[in-house]
Amino acid sequence: MATVIVRHPVTQTSPFERWWQCRGAWVEPLNCRRDGESGVQLLLPRNPSHPTLYSKRQTGHLYRSLRYPLGRPTIMRELHAYQAFARLGVRVPKLIYGSARTQEGQWQALLITQALTGFISLEQWYQEPRSAEHTRCMLTELANTLARLHQGRWQHGCCYAKHVFIRLRDADGSAPDAEIALLDLEKSRRRWRTADASRHDMRQLKRHCGAMPEEDWQLVMWAYKTALDD
Repeated sequence: MATVIVRHPVTQTSPFERWWQCRGAWVEPLNCRRDGESGVQLLLPRNPSHPTLYSKRQTGHLYRSLRYPLGRPTIMRELHAYQAFARLGVRVPKLIYGSARTQEGQWQALLITQALTGFISLEQWYQEPRSAEHTRCMLTELANTLARLHQGRWQHGCCYAKHVFIRLRDADGSAPDAEIALLDLEKSRRRWRTADASRHDMRQLKRHCGAMPEEDWQLVMWAYKTALDD
């Protein structure tokens, strides 16, 4: 069971330190690589009217580039992607806090996001029977979302069915409406051309689209190409 978020008294501690002290249950095994470790904890609120949060915590876990040859936490690259995707109108989890610090010569980084309410993954979508109308609505919105991302020359970089989340609204008497959100932006980056981002992500999603039938994939590609041409 996850630890609840505690209310901190007013002190001189930094926002980073207050979030760092918030602990919860690990939702996946720690990823130990890149000169450190990275993992995600579930933070349950004390007040049930407040949203559930996820805390991605890193110690070390660095990427290196020409700009940062000595290394920088991958969370900082992911934080930049969250902000860029949101500017493009691509839904991502609500960003609550993100920052990094060095502590006794060791990098520490945090990314706090709000849980997506009412969403299921693309993997989960195909685990239950769905109407053709609902599936067509979802696939069209998925295609539109990816086209919007790639037109902004951003590449998701880890475009798997488990990182694509869906919420379907189907009010009585009205056409269904789908919303798509993208998760796990650690490998996201800007590309020089739309075609480069498109080629990488669409090939990757085709390989990792789970139980999606071929006819559904063809519908995604048709809607995607239509959106790119608009």
